[in-house]
Amino acid sequence: MTPARKPAEKPPSTVDPSAEVQRILAAVDAIPLGRVAAYGDVARDAGLPRRARLVGRVLSRLPSGSQLAWHRVVDAGGRIRVAGASAREQRRRLKLEGVEFAAKNRVDQAFFVVPRHRPAR
Repeated sequence: MTPARKPAEKPPSTVDPSAEVQRILAAVDAIPLGRVAAYGDVARDAGLPRRARLVGRVLSRLPSGSQLAWHRVVDAGGRIRVAGASAREQRRRLKLEGVEFAAKNRVDQAFFVVPRHRPAR
């Protein structure tokens, strides 16, 4: 009889997950009224480069009625990445803050906290 194998253990994280969440929330909270930031920029500002998906996950788990300005976070191309009623609510809130939308339903690049540069075609 062979002994049971233990599952591989993950090395302990160097960052407390709740600390990561708090840093993401603080970075979102720092986005000024009438401006937007990309998920990746929020992650970088939270000290979590290359963790844009984590930002999306954290924002998707906010409790209903949260006062955090989650609507100020869009993708790098200026697109709203949530669907349905949440997308309509995000667009409504951004418009109330004076954010303008350009062609193809994207937030105008002038409204990004960190200007986005599209590659020349």
